[in-house]
Amino acid sequence: METPSAQLPADLATCHQLIRDLLEKQSQDQFLIDKLQHQLEQMLRHRFGQRAERIDLNQLELFVRELLRLPPDQPLEQVGESTGRREKKDKKHTPHGRRPLPAHLPRERVEHDVPSAERGCQKCGLERQRISEETSEQLEYQPASLKVLVQVRFKYACLNPECEGSVITADKPWQPIEKGLPGPGLLSHVVVSKYADHLPLNRQEGILARQGVELSRSTLCGWSMSAADLLRPLYELMWAEVRQSKVVPTDDTTVPVQDRERTKTKTGRLWTCLGDRGHPYTVFAYTPDRSRNGPAEFLRGYSGYLQADAYAGYNVLYDTGRVIWVGCNAHARRKFVEAQTSDPARALTALAVYRQLYEVERQARERGLDAQGRYELRLEKAKPLWEAFEKWLKKSALEALPKSPIGEALGYLLGNWEGLTRYLEDGDLEIDNNASERALRLIVVGRKNWLFAGSDRGGRAAAILFSFTATCKRHGIDPFEYLRDIFARIAGHPAHRLAELLPDRWLAAKKAVVPAVADGSPERCSSPTGAVCRG
Repeated sequence: METPSAQLPADLATCHQLIRDLLEKQSQDQFLIDKLQHQLEQMLRHRFGQRAERIDLNQLELFVRELLRLPPDQPLEQVGESTGRREKKDKKHTPHGRRPLPAHLPRERVEHDVPSAERGCQKCGLERQRISEETSEQLEYQPASLKVLVQVRFKYACLNPECEGSVITADKPWQPIEKGLPGPGLLSHVVVSKYADHLPLNRQEGILARQGVELSRSTLCGWSMSAADLLRPLYELMWAEVRQSKVVPTDDTTVPVQDRERTKTKTGRLWTCLGDRGHPYTVFAYTPDRSRNGPAEFLRGYSGYLQADAYAGYNVLYDTGRVIWVGCNAHARRKFVEAQTSDPARALTALAVYRQLYEVERQARERGLDAQGRYELRLEKAKPLWEAFEKWLKKSALEALPKSPIGEALGYLLGNWEGLTRYLEDGDLEIDNNASERALRLIVVGRKNWLFAGSDRGGRAAAILFSFTATCKRHGIDPFEYLRDIFARIAGHPAHRLAELLPDRWLAAKKAVVPAVADGSPERCSSPTGAVCRG
């Protein structure tokens, strides 16, 4: 067997080339090991570690001073940063112990009296008299229950023999589903349970079975589809309102969808778009894939700012010249958080700058500044930070490996510089797109329970129903109360007054209604016909 030395080339130049090749391969292998180690650390942190992207604020101060070349005696607050040691806000002291129960809950008086045999006075023998009472409150729960509404329509006929056949019958109130079983309340309950409380239909099926009502999940699914069809005109109106916004934040997430042709699931997409203050709706759209056709369709005709990540599929909108991209600095910052393990010095320097930039936004919120005030504050404090940051980024990018975690973070920020700094141009713009990410939590939490959508049609129905539960949450509306009322009214509501049923306007109309004075008349149902409830 030959020794390793016997396999070496005899030519000295060839040996040198072989050594150079081995060193190059060793460098590449080490780079691959470092990258895989970085990916493993991120996976372990995502699976088992702390999700919050918290950084040591004292450590960040050192990097900020070095980047901005500040003298040691200059307070960092002068450039817009409180170094994280800001004073706690004055908050009202929340007392410990049991809080008073809400006043709007109905009270049921349960009296406990002293037995008559024990009322005698032990001293004189006379019977004690009631002088006062002692009360305490206990919170009780009554499970939700089903009931059957018997719709009775009276008939009238003329008794004159010459008027034979002259019979009239009272009109039947509008039904959510024509000739369908569910009333507005039950239909609303099914929708809210799944799309607001994340309770899948198979669990709802079991809950109803415990009350003696057998309803298959396919029936409940059909009801959900019908509910989405009922709400579609309002849904389209909400989209039209959102497209009138000056700024529309958007984001998307995956949703597994059954593919019956291949007997497995495919990956669909649910997109969210948020309207601004004048058009305060949160709407979702479903697409079978993540192609550019999705944004091009549901944002067709939109003109204004679109705050989104750097996904290239939005370029079809930017190319029109009517839509201006606003980047998300939360995405850019997150890449530096992930790069800490491989290059802590550069990563922490970038995070220190982001700490200061977000401090400027916090100051604007605490002062209650309007759009013009935020614009002026950013010019004064944030813009100089970005200018110094840009110089440091360009210098660091020349020193870092492009494919390393820190190199990719630097490249993302420099490559999307225009969009990431665009929020400095207008006080109505935000520094990041976190509002859209928060809206998608509704999808992510529900997805863990109902697992997948049954079809593309089911995905589109889910987008409609999620739009209403999310918008109700945005306005502090009870989605069950809202949808129950809408399901009872929308079928017979005039088309030219459909906007009255939008969540924010529905809430405003509800607050404007003066409670009627009780006049001793029979209690009436919530039916728009005012049918009398008996029994």
